[in-house]
Order: sequence, then structure tokens, then C-alpha cells
Amino acid sequence: MAEVTVPVDLLSPGQVFACLGLMEAAEILCGPAEGQFLYEANETGTRFRLSVPGVADPLRDILAFLAEAEAVALAPSGSNLEAKEKDVSTMQEHPGIYPCPQPDTPSALPAILVSSDRQRVPISHWVDGTHVGRDNVKFWAGAGGYSGAALARDALDAVGEVDLLNSAYADPFALAAPMTSSFRFDWRRDYIPIDIGFSLNDHTSTHVMNGYPLVELLAAIGLENARPQRIDKLTYRYAVSHSCLPTVLARAVLGGGAIGFPMRTFLMNLGWPGKEGQARRIRYALEEQNNE
Repeated sequence: MAEVTVPVDLLSPGQVFACLGLMEAAEILCGPAEGQFLYEANETGTRFRLSVPGVADPLRDILAFLAEAEAVALAPSGSNLEAKEKDVSTMQEHPGIYPCPQPDTPSALPAILVSSDRQRVPISHWVDGTHVGRDNVKFWAGAGGYSGAALARDALDAVGEVDLLNSAYADPFALAAPMTSSFRFDWRRDYIPIDIGFSLNDHTSTHVMNGYPLVELLAAIGLENARPQRIDKLTYRYAVSHSCLPTVLARAVLGGGAIGFPMRTFLMNLGWPGKEGQARRIRYALEEQNNE
């Protein structure tokens, strides 16, 4: 059994989602994974342990994959849909295994990350809706605007500027890079203009926001098969456990499922950085009263 630990802030929802993303990616790239949050008592700054069979280092394998992966939009075979962004490729998939009904717009196409040896990691949480009965946790705005595949492409471009194995291995969620777009999973990049008194969009010539591309990518991967529990449009609940769990149970815990393991639950609060009903931004997270 090979294992690795990474620092994680439990009050950063995107980092918690990204821990599950490490497990989901490891399941595909390395084999059956187990994960465990190593907190003691009520601490929120802790570490996450990822374990896989064999001797290969799962984090190195995941970072190596992301360092060379391409974000590709996925369209059902026979359709005329393709990514609207000219530098994002489109791959067609057989309708029998396509992950959702055919989207109405190319911006809503699901995406996959593809490596040179054709390993594939899906990222398509935003395609879910009433047809599957779960919230799609889509925080960026406009179905007719920027696509999820393009957002993934931008995050991959950001990590492509650094040597991941040397720069990000010790603390992948701390890797920062200039980013003009994101899935909005890391509150350290995004802001609400009324909260800070001005809009950085009016100062793009002098200010470029740093984002956290590994958090964005891994959080998107982590939401492929699990979701935080939606309370209302601006409130979600998520949970963590210090039990060592296989991926299938870690998915259930993320949404606060009571499956017999000790859990700590948190409420994630969002706000509207622009027009209400469009993009949402994570403002903060607070721990609920827990009785582990």
C-alpha cells in the first residue's frame, strides 16, 4: 500500500472537494483508493491521507497526469455540437454511455481530461439537474457563456506554467497562479465587489488575480460522483470524517450522509458577486455543532 498526505483547510470547501478529487483521480490512474482526514479534536488546519495499492506514489501520478492532460469537450455522436472556444477540442461519445441528455448549447457540454496515453478523467458535474435529482453545484455564470471545458483548459494552462512535481507536491492546494477564470471553488481568488468596495474588473491592466488551479481542477473531479447537500441557493452542507474510507463511502460522507462513521459538518455560505441568479461565490464556511 502506497500513501501520501497533503495539507488541507477544512474551512475551505474547495479544498475538501479537491481531496475527494484526489481519490477519484487515483481510482482511475492508480487503482482502488482510500482517504482519511487526519484532524484531531476541532482543528480545521489538518492533513488528508490518500492510499492506493502497490508502491506507486498516487500524488505524483495525479500531478504527472495533470501536467500533460488536455481538456476536451464531450458531445454525443451524431450531433453537430462542438466547443464554441476555437482552441478547445471536441470528442464524440456513443449516446449509450453519454453522461447526460444532449445539451441545448455547446457551452453546457461535459468535459474530460485526456492524457497522451489516452487515460481519461471526467469532469461534468455541471450537466446534472432535475433529470437526475441532484444539484449541479455550478457557481460560474451563464449557460450561454464560457464553457466548463474552457474553464478546465484555463486551469490546466495555469498549472502547465510550473513544474508540478517540484513546485506543488508538498502542498498542492497552495499552488497559486494568475487566473482570469475559474470554476469558483476557491474563495481565495473570488470576491464580491460590494464587500471590498470596488470591482477588480475595472483594474485589469494593473491587477491580475491569482487563483489556485489544482484546487479548481481537483474539486471539479471530486464532484463527479458526489455533491454537498444544498440547503438553499446560497447555502450548502458538506462533511468530512477521520475514518479511513474507500472512495464510494467518502462520496456519501461529503454530502453529509449518515452511514455510521463519525463526521464533522460545515455550512458553506455563498454570495452574488454580480447580478442575482447568475454567478455565485463562496464567502465562508462555518462548522456546525458536531458530536463525534
